[in-house]
Amino acid sequence: MIAPCRGTIKLEPLKWQRMTKMAAITDLTPLSITNSRRSSEKNGGPSPEAEIREVPEGSRSMKAARPPRSSIRHSVSAAQLDVASESELNIGSLGFMSLSNRSSESSPRLRSGSCTAIGGKQSMEDEHICIDNIEEHIGESADISLPGSFYGVFDGHGGKDAAFFVRTNILKFIIEDDNFPRCIAEAIKSAFVRADYAFSDASSLDITSGTTALAALIFGRFFFVISQLHAKLHANRVFFFFFLQHRTVFIANVGDCRAVLGRRGRAVDLSRDHKPSCSTERLRIEKLGGYVDDGYLNGQLSVARALGDWHMKGSKGSLCPLSAEPELQETVLTDEDEFLIMGCDGLWDVMTSQCAVTLARKELMAHNDPTLCSQGLVQEALKRNSGDNLTVLVICFSPDPPPLIHIPRPTVRRSISVEGLNFLKGFLESNC
Repeated sequence: MIAPCRGTIKLEPLKWQRMTKMAAITDLTPLSITNSRRSSEKNGGPSPEAEIREVPEGSRSMKAARPPRSSIRHSVSAAQLDVASESELNIGSLGFMSLSNRSSESSPRLRSGSCTAIGGKQSMEDEHICIDNIEEHIGESADISLPGSFYGVFDGHGGKDAAFFVRTNILKFIIEDDNFPRCIAEAIKSAFVRADYAFSDASSLDITSGTTALAALIFGRFFFVISQLHAKLHANRVFFFFFLQHRTVFIANVGDCRAVLGRRGRAVDLSRDHKPSCSTERLRIEKLGGYVDDGYLNGQLSVARALGDWHMKGSKGSLCPLSAEPELQETVLTDEDEFLIMGCDGLWDVMTSQCAVTLARKELMAHNDPTLCSQGLVQEALKRNSGDNLTVLVICFSPDPPPLIHIPRPTVRRSISVEGLNFLKGFLESNC
C-alpha cells in the first residue's frame, strides 16, 4: 500500500543522527562533509571535526550524541544544519535522487501488447487502452507523484458509445478524484460511478448502449525521499516525504471481462465474472427487485454489472439490479509473478484461465514479445470458434522471458527390511 506522510518534524541532534543512519540503510548517497566544513569555516562556524571527535576506546567521556568515527559518513552534524539554515540546498547536490529518477531505477517499465478481432459479430464494439507509463501519457502538467501503468478492456454492447466514453475518461476520473493517490481503491470506485453518471449526461451519445469494464492500475516498488527539490533545511528541523511501495496491481471489474495473473506457470484469477446466474449476484439482483431468466438479468442482459444501459436503470443514485460499482482486487506482486492477461468474454468463453496462461507462457518463452503473445491467444480463440468480439492484453512484469520450470524427478529409495536382510544373509551363507 502507498503510505505517504508529509509534515514538519523537529529533531534533537541525537534523533537527527539516528534518522540519518536510517537513511543510510536506504542506500542514499551521504552528504559531503568536506563541502560542509569549508562552508562552515567560511561562515566562522565550527568544523565537523570540532563537532564529532574521535575518542579512544574505553573512554567514558564520550557523549551519547557523538557517533563513532565509522559513522561520520552517515551523519549530519549540528554545524552542517546551521550552514543549511543559512542557504537554500538543492537536493540533487546532496546526492539524493528525485522521486521520478529513483522510481524508474527501482521499478523497470512494464511491457504490454494487445490484439483485437471482430470474431463472429457484425461490428466491433470493444475498446481497450494500454499505458505503460502514466506520467509520460498525461504530461508534466498533471500533479502525479507516483509512477504507474494503466490498462483497460471495455466490452461494449448495444453500440460502442459507452465503451468509447469510458475508455476515454476513466483514467482522468481516477486521477482527479480527491482520494487519489491517498486511497486508490476508493478513487477507482468513485471514478467508475462518476463515469457512469457522466455518460448518462452525454446528450450526443446513445445512453442505451452499455459496456463492461476491466481496469488494471499498477504502481512501482520502493522509494524513500527526503525533502523536496530546493527545500530549506533549518537547524534541528527538516521536511520529510516517505513513500513505501511494493509493486502493486489494483484490478477493478464490472461485468464478465477477466484478469488472470501468470505465476510461474500457474493461473491466478484477479477478477470474478459478474454473471446473473452467479449466486451472490443473483441474490443482490432479487433483493433489489430484479429477476434472472435463463441467465439474463431481467431477461435482457447477460451480465449483472455494467456501465451505461440507462434504459434499465432508474434515476441517478438510486439502487437498481444493474450495478455499475466495480469489484476490486489488490495484489502485491512477487518475483514469481511473470505477466498479466486481460481479456473480454470472447476469450474466456472458449478458454480456461489456466489454458490461457499456459499458452501465453509458451509464447513468451519463444519470442518474449507481449504483442505476438496476445495475437497468439486471439488466434487460438478463433480456432476454437469464439462467436464474440475478441480483445486481449498481455502485460509483462520483467524484461526477460519466463524461465524454464525444472520439476525435480522424485527419488525412489529402495530399501530392505530387517527380515529380508536376515534372509539374504542366510541364503548367502548356505551357498558358501
